[in-house]
Amino acid sequence: MEITGNIKLINETETGTSKAGKEWAKRQIVVTTSETYPQHIAIDFMGDKITQINNFEVGNPVVVSINIRGNEYNGKYYNSINGWKIANSIGQVNNTEQNPSREQTADLPF
Repeated sequence: MEITGNIKLINETETGTSKAGKEWAKRQIVVTTSETYPQHIAIDFMGDKITQINNFEVGNPVVVSINIRGNEYNGKYYNSINGWKIANSIGQVNNTEQNPSREQTADLPF
């Protein structure tokens, strides 16, 4: 899945140690969608994926590839959104737009 919008917030990296003794790192961003009713979507980047965020700033238009995960804890269910790729969403221009036709419609004086 992909989420498209503008970065609203970039949090600092959080680190810790799991119960199993493994080190972990997480960094969260919030992306505001550009729908009729904009949504503010919190997306977590884990481990080595957090370095991708370093090239972005608040306000940048982005496309974020995500996985949605769910788990159960004490009879309650929780969802998380994990990002695995982030890219600029600046409009893509095709070859015709980059090199418009050079047809002449009027006679030039030279």
